[in-house]
Amino acid sequence: MATLLHLDSAVFPEGSASRDVTSAFVETWREQHPEGKVVYRDLAAAPLPHLDAAAVAAGADDPLRRELADELAAADAVLIGAPMYNFSIPSTLKAWLDQVIIVGHNAGSDSPVPGVPVTVVASRGGSYAPGTPREDFEFVTNYLEKVLTGMFSVEVDFIVPELTLAHSKPEMAELIPLAVKSRAKALDEAARKAKALASRLAA
Repeated sequence: MATLLHLDSAVFPEGSASRDVTSAFVETWREQHPEGKVVYRDLAAAPLPHLDAAAVAAGADDPLRRELADELAAADAVLIGAPMYNFSIPSTLKAWLDQVIIVGHNAGSDSPVPGVPVTVVASRGGSYAPGTPREDFEFVTNYLEKVLTGMFSVEVDFIVPELTLAHSKPEMAELIPLAVKSRAKALDEAARKAKALASRLAA
């Protein structure tokens, strides 16, 4: 029985591109794993506390940090909704990372999840793809790829819905067709990746 750890961090519960895509992923995952388990954390609805001196000193003896670390260690796959806010990840997702990464317990060579597949839905209001004017403002995929592989040696894959603000900003109206195409591609990728991952874990 495979376990999926699912994290969402978009501030809006409705109308969120990252939540829509993670939902599509989970729907297909459940179809493929009807007996499987999904552990869900909505980091916006129930934000974790920022890391403080007491939690750092306690390490894995801190009850919350131990709980988060155990959830990660038990996961056969991880799904993260990570919308871009001010060119980076939501602070709630950063809080999760700070709490769950416990050096000397589960980070680096102590990682309990080497090779575990992590799918990140990195939505953004504009486009920060290579060759675009704001390419060097992209601090979501770059950061998450480094921290997740560097700390946990996991296998990270990204789904990137772009131009999500095209429908609400008049100055981006001409980009609506591209936004629609990007959303459709992201939803399709979510379903395909979830199905392929489920098959891989079942093998």
